[in-house]
Amino acid sequence: MNIENLDIFKRSYKLSLKVHKITLNFPKIEQYGGIADQLRRSSKSIPANITEGYAKRYIYPQEFKRFLSTALGGCEETELWLMMSKDLGYIKEQDFKKLTNEYSQIGKMIVSFIKKL
Repeated sequence: MNIENLDIFKRSYKLSLKVHKITLNFPKIEQYGGIADQLRRSSKSIPANITEGYAKRYIYPQEFKRFLSTALGGCEETELWLMMSKDLGYIKEQDFKKLTNEYSQIGKMIVSFIKKL
């Protein structure tokens, strides 16, 4: 199985691209070292950790679980940055709800996947 066929990878990757595009509209002060930067980093860490763990799955199965656990933490961190972005007026309430709902779903998928391993 290729990583691109793994649903949690596909969903988290596409969502990280969406978040990246949204943050390009944040104020300049937030672009480097600010909320936009943190949001991009945390959203990208999710598919990155899934990929890294997946690459090690046969040699180090426990490492795969650890990387999935880190990806789960990335979902929570991303939701926090989204909440701050909403509260600062950088994203609309409806976008916040859509994005956090999607990250919540990805988080549930990760937990389910960990339990299956």
